[in-house]
Amino acid sequence: MTADEVMFFRAMPGALPLYETLRGKVLAECPDTTLNVHKSQITFRAHYGYAFVSLRRMKGCPKVFLIVSFGLSHRLDAPRITAAAEPYPNRWTHHVIVSEKEQLDDELMGWLREAYRFALLRYGAD
Repeated sequence: MTADEVMFFRAMPGALPLYETLRGKVLAECPDTTLNVHKSQITFRAHYGYAFVSLRRMKGCPKVFLIVSFGLSHRLDAPRITAAAEPYPNRWTHHVIVSEKEQLDDELMGWLREAYRFALLRYGAD
């Protein structure tokens, strides 16, 4: 983990263990992923950003949390999806609130793997 990643969590250090677990799982399952730390989010990239971690507070956020966002070609309809938007045709961004390591489960990881594959397909199509 880089110093920039650790510094990203200075305002909410309790969320760092959640991020460490998520980071480890994503990097193990999605080869050739790079990470970019920005002021408001950490981007997981495979040519295009496919998953994002932020600390911006949304309705329903507990004291310690991550917002895990990811892009797909379609809208997911699942209770865990806090919000979804279609900023471009057939490019849906979904947001999930994660406050416990148990929420970094097979369902969420499946969505992130799908987002990873979608990013790779977009790259091949350009």
